[in-house]
Amino acid sequence: MVSYPADPDAPVPHRADIAPRLLRAFVAVAEDLHFTRAAARLYIAQQALSRDVRRLERELGAELLVRTTRQVALTAEGERLLPYARRVLEAHADLAAAFADPAARPLFVDLNTDGMTAARVLARARELVPGCELMARFESGLTWAAGEILAGRLDVSFGRAAGLDPAVRARLGLQPVRYEPMAVLLPVGHPLAARESVAPADLAGETVYAGDGNPRTGEWTDLARLLFAKWGIRLAPPVPLAVGVAEFQRVMAKSAYPVLCVVGFPPMPGTVVRPLVGPVPVSPLLMVWRAGLRHPGLDALREAAARLGAAEGWLVRPDGSWLPEADAALMSAGTG
Repeated sequence: MVSYPADPDAPVPHRADIAPRLLRAFVAVAEDLHFTRAAARLYIAQQALSRDVRRLERELGAELLVRTTRQVALTAEGERLLPYARRVLEAHADLAAAFADPAARPLFVDLNTDGMTAARVLARARELVPGCELMARFESGLTWAAGEILAGRLDVSFGRAAGLDPAVRARLGLQPVRYEPMAVLLPVGHPLAARESVAPADLAGETVYAGDGNPRTGEWTDLARLLFAKWGIRLAPPVPLAVGVAEFQRVMAKSAYPVLCVVGFPPMPGTVVRPLVGPVPVSPLLMVWRAGLRHPGLDALREAAARLGAAEGWLVRPDGSWLPEADAALMSAGTG
């Protein structure tokens, strides 16, 4: 038995963290007052049970049980420890139960923008696992969302993964979802707005907005720079960061710049969306999540993306389409 110094101001010896196994051994003996029965209750050898109780006494620096050949009794220190030990074991059981079923917690899914491909994948996934809570988020950019995923504040997002820092991408799981044809959002008064489609060459000399200066959407701006450099399109300067659809619409209407987007992007008041053709530039959409994540909601999202993609040809790249080599390699690499 270890005795404490009489001086209350004297330093207390360092104690290691107490393993729940040691508390469980003590509580079993304290309740049965019999080592053989306690060991049988815990499905361990009596020798191992005795060893755990002695170790707990050493770590606490207190004698907890008085053992004789005929009986076992709690000491005063044992009586004092018992309610604490029970509360710790109850909390430990609650903690284990809370994480035993991954579906018990919501899965946070970033859609970037509502009403597009990612939203359709989420809707289908919800049908596949109605018992799971899949919560939509709108982080507006994979560069930002990837950081939130690695920080544990977000679970899944969608976007152009080739535009992420390689060190970040290495910590993510990836699944190609769709080659999304790109488009341009034009004010209704723009000379090209009357056309059914627009060639990238038609935008030569134009100033087009693609998120420059927005730290959340760096991967999209990088893709735009590659596209614009090929056809002599100017990248619009940064505008005030707009959070939310209404604010984005207001800022874009004020700037009057055409906006690079994808086919299916919801038009804003006073604008039209025109697909880019000749060739068709495509945006590589991938689903990303934290590597090692296990959740039935993630399984459902992956299955939903695969089903929709197979039914609608999402992973069939248009003939002659434009796509940077790094993106093409990542899209063809498959899932991970």
